[in-house]
Amino acid sequence: MASITRNTFALALLCFLLIHQLEIYGMVEAEQIDCQKKCEYRCSKSWKQKMCLRACNTCCQRCNCVPDGPTASRDACSCYAKMTTHGGRLKCP
Repeated sequence: MASITRNTFALALLCFLLIHQLEIYGMVEAEQIDCQKKCEYRCSKSWKQKMCLRACNTCCQRCNCVPDGPTASRDACSCYAKMTTHGGRLKCP
């Protein structure tokens, strides 16, 4: 009986570790953030707000991440920081 309990515990621990690793590599979908609010704040100081909001919302939906604040570094979200336009320019504000 003790070996069954030990095996069950070991299996549960391995499942937890697997799920954790999949989350790290983005293979398990995380909780969706409120892109509208995050992007409104991100673009609040932009001189082209409509364009900024459109690009930010696209990036947010694809990456599920937006850097905090209007002047925060893009590097806070690696996917957001790496996304480019067809012309090779950075897409996300």
